[in-house]
Amino acid sequence: MTRIVVLPGSWRAGSVNLALARAAVAAAPAGCEAVLHSIREVPLYDGDLETASGIPAPVRALKDAVAAADGLLLVTPEYNNSVPGTLKNAIDWMSRPPADSARVFAGRPVGLIGATPGAGGTRLAQGAWLPVLKTLGTQLWTGGSLFVAGASKVFDASGRLTDEKVRELLEKYMKGFAEFVAAARRGG
Repeated sequence: MTRIVVLPGSWRAGSVNLALARAAVAAAPAGCEAVLHSIREVPLYDGDLETASGIPAPVRALKDAVAAADGLLLVTPEYNNSVPGTLKNAIDWMSRPPADSARVFAGRPVGLIGATPGAGGTRLAQGAWLPVLKTLGTQLWTGGSLFVAGASKVFDASGRLTDEKVRELLEKYMKGFAEFVAAARRGG
Protein backbone atom coordinates (compact mmCIF):
# COMPACT_ATOMS: atom_id res chain seq x y z
CA MET A 1 0.00 0.00 0.00
CA THR A 2 1.25 3.47 -0.91
CA ARG A 3 1.45 5.79 2.10
CA ILE A 4 1.31 9.59 1.76
CA VAL A 5 1.79 12.10 4.58
CA VAL A 6 -0.56 15.06 4.12
CA LEU A 7 0.82 18.20 5.74
CA PRO A 8 -1.41 21.29 5.89
CA GLY A 9 0.23 24.64 6.51
CA SER A 10 -2.59 25.93 8.68
CA TRP A 11 -4.30 24.39 11.69
CA ARG A 12 -6.50 27.30 12.72
CA ALA A 13 -10.20 26.73 13.21
CA GLY A 14 -11.93 27.32 9.91
CA SER A 15 -8.78 26.93 7.80
CA VAL A 16 -9.67 26.16 4.20
CA ASN A 17 -6.29 24.42 3.81
CA LEU A 18 -6.94 22.14 6.77
CA ALA A 19 -10.33 21.39 5.21
CA LEU A 20 -8.63 20.70 1.86
CA ALA A 21 -6.09 18.44 3.57
CA ARG A 22 -8.89 16.44 5.20
CA ALA A 23 -10.68 16.21 1.87
CA ALA A 24 -7.43 14.98 0.25
CA VAL A 25 -7.13 12.25 2.88
CA ALA A 26 -10.71 11.20 2.12
CA ALA A 27 -10.04 11.31 -1.64
CA ALA A 28 -7.06 8.93 -1.52
CA PRO A 29 -7.68 6.20 -4.10
CA ALA A 30 -7.77 2.48 -3.39
CA GLY A 31 -4.33 1.16 -2.54
CA CYS A 32 -3.24 4.48 -1.06
CA GLU A 33 -3.32 5.51 2.56
CA ALA A 34 -3.16 9.27 3.10
CA VAL A 35 -2.44 10.30 6.69
CA LEU A 36 -2.85 13.80 8.10
CA HIS A 37 0.03 15.16 10.20
CA SER A 38 0.27 18.39 12.14
CA ILE A 39 2.86 21.15 12.34
CA ARG A 40 1.05 22.75 15.28
CA GLU A 41 3.64 21.71 17.91
CA VAL A 42 6.72 22.56 15.82
CA PRO A 43 8.54 25.46 17.52
CA LEU A 44 10.09 28.37 15.66
CA TYR A 45 13.47 27.30 14.33
CA ASP A 46 16.26 28.34 16.68
CA GLY A 47 19.83 27.21 16.08
CA ASP A 48 20.63 27.76 19.75
CA LEU A 49 17.79 25.44 20.75
CA GLU A 50 19.01 22.85 18.25
CA THR A 51 22.57 23.08 19.62
CA ALA A 52 21.47 22.91 23.25
CA SER A 53 18.70 20.34 23.03
CA GLY A 54 18.82 18.72 19.60
CA ILE A 55 15.80 18.26 17.40
CA PRO A 56 12.52 18.82 19.30
CA ALA A 57 10.30 15.76 19.75
CA PRO A 58 7.46 17.06 17.50
CA VAL A 59 9.98 17.64 14.70
CA ARG A 60 11.55 14.19 15.16
CA ALA A 61 8.09 12.60 14.99
CA LEU A 62 7.22 14.51 11.83
CA LYS A 63 10.56 13.69 10.20
CA ASP A 64 10.12 9.99 11.02
CA ALA A 65 6.57 9.98 9.63
CA VAL A 66 7.68 11.56 6.35
CA ALA A 67 10.76 9.32 6.09
CA ALA A 68 8.58 6.23 6.59
CA ALA A 69 6.04 7.38 3.98
CA ASP A 70 6.25 6.96 0.24
CA GLY A 71 5.24 10.54 -0.54
CA LEU A 72 4.48 13.94 0.95
CA LEU A 73 1.58 16.21 0.04
CA LEU A 74 1.96 19.83 1.13
CA VAL A 75 -1.32 21.71 1.45
CA THR A 76 -0.16 25.29 1.33
CA PRO A 77 -1.92 28.51 2.18
CA GLU A 78 -0.71 31.64 0.40
CA TYR A 79 0.33 34.51 2.64
CA ASN A 80 1.43 37.81 1.07
CA ASN A 81 1.87 36.11 -2.32
CA SER A 82 4.27 33.47 -0.96
CA VAL A 83 4.69 30.45 1.31
CA PRO A 84 3.26 30.46 4.83
CA GLY A 85 5.94 30.94 7.46
CA THR A 86 4.59 28.17 9.67
CA LEU A 87 4.88 25.49 6.99
CA LYS A 88 8.26 26.78 5.80
CA ASN A 89 9.46 26.72 9.42
CA ALA A 90 8.40 23.07 9.75
CA ILE A 91 10.20 22.15 6.53
CA ASP A 92 13.30 24.04 7.71
CA TRP A 93 13.30 22.13 11.01
CA MET A 94 12.81 18.85 9.13
CA SER A 95 15.95 19.55 7.11
CA ARG A 96 18.02 19.65 10.33
CA PRO A 97 20.61 18.45 10.90
CA PRO A 98 21.83 18.62 7.30
CA ALA A 99 23.24 15.07 7.53
CA ASP A 100 19.69 13.76 8.15
CA SER A 101 17.90 15.84 5.51
CA ALA A 102 18.36 13.25 2.76
CA ARG A 103 16.58 10.60 4.84
CA VAL A 104 13.50 12.80 4.89
CA PHE A 105 13.57 14.57 1.54
CA ALA A 106 16.04 13.19 -1.04
CA GLY A 107 14.09 11.62 -3.88
CA ARG A 108 10.83 11.90 -1.93
CA PRO A 109 7.80 12.39 -4.21
CA VAL A 110 6.08 15.63 -3.24
CA GLY A 111 2.80 17.15 -4.33
CA LEU A 112 1.51 20.68 -3.81
CA ILE A 113 -2.09 21.81 -3.49
CA GLY A 114 -3.68 24.76 -1.76
CA ALA A 115 -6.79 26.79 -1.17
CA THR A 116 -7.51 30.46 -0.64
CA PRO A 117 -10.61 32.58 -0.25
CA GLY A 118 -9.16 34.88 -2.94
CA ALA A 119 -9.05 34.46 -6.70
CA GLY A 120 -5.43 33.30 -7.07
CA GLY A 121 -5.84 29.81 -5.68
CA THR A 122 -2.31 29.66 -4.11
CA ARG A 123 -0.53 29.76 -7.47
CA LEU A 124 2.13 32.12 -6.14
CA ALA A 125 2.74 30.12 -2.97
CA GLN A 126 3.04 26.89 -4.94
CA GLY A 127 5.52 28.55 -7.27
CA ALA A 128 7.49 29.90 -4.30
CA TRP A 129 7.86 26.36 -2.94
CA LEU A 130 9.68 25.16 -6.07
CA PRO A 131 13.24 26.33 -5.19
CA VAL A 132 12.83 25.01 -1.63
CA LEU A 133 11.74 21.56 -2.83
CA LYS A 134 14.49 21.50 -5.47
CA THR A 135 17.12 22.39 -2.86
CA LEU A 136 15.89 19.55 -0.65
CA GLY A 137 16.21 17.09 -3.56
CA THR A 138 12.56 16.06 -3.71
CA GLN A 139 10.76 14.70 -6.76
CA LEU A 140 7.99 17.21 -7.44
CA TRP A 141 4.94 15.78 -9.15
CA THR A 142 4.10 18.02 -12.09
CA GLY A 143 1.48 15.81 -13.70
CA GLY A 144 -1.39 17.74 -12.14
CA SER A 145 -2.20 20.83 -10.17
CA LEU A 146 -4.87 22.03 -7.80
CA PHE A 147 -5.35 25.70 -6.97
CA VAL A 148 -8.63 26.12 -5.08
CA ALA A 149 -9.81 29.73 -5.39
CA GLY A 150 -12.89 31.14 -3.67
CA ALA A 151 -12.50 28.42 -1.06
CA SER A 152 -14.99 29.98 1.34
CA LYS A 153 -17.68 28.89 -1.13
CA VAL A 154 -16.21 25.40 -1.63
CA PHE A 155 -16.39 24.20 1.98
CA ASP A 156 -19.31 24.44 4.38
CA ALA A 157 -19.09 25.89 7.90
CA SER A 158 -17.90 22.54 9.30
CA GLY A 159 -15.08 22.30 6.72
CA ARG A 160 -16.76 19.68 4.55
CA LEU A 161 -16.06 19.90 0.82
CA THR A 162 -19.38 20.70 -0.88
CA ASP A 163 -18.32 21.71 -4.40
CA GLU A 164 -18.57 18.71 -6.73
CA LYS A 165 -16.26 20.19 -9.39
CA VAL A 166 -13.51 20.72 -6.80
CA ARG A 167 -14.16 17.21 -5.43
CA GLU A 168 -13.66 15.76 -8.92
CA LEU A 169 -10.47 17.77 -9.42
CA LEU A 170 -9.16 16.69 -6.01
CA GLU A 171 -9.94 13.02 -6.69
CA LYS A 172 -8.17 13.28 -10.07
CA TYR A 173 -5.18 14.96 -8.42
CA MET A 174 -4.95 12.36 -5.65
CA LYS A 175 -5.21 9.49 -8.14
CA GLY A 176 -2.42 10.92 -10.30
CA PHE A 177 -0.21 11.77 -7.35
CA ALA A 178 -0.71 8.32 -5.79
CA GLU A 179 0.25 6.70 -9.11
CA PHE A 180 3.37 8.90 -9.29
CA VAL A 181 4.33 7.98 -5.72
CA ALA A 182 3.73 4.27 -6.33
CA ALA A 183 5.84 4.36 -9.51
CA ALA A 184 8.65 6.17 -7.67
CA ARG A 185 8.51 3.53 -4.94
CA ARG A 186 8.87 0.80 -7.57
CA GLY A 187 11.84 2.67 -9.03
CA GLY A 188 10.11 3.70 -12.22
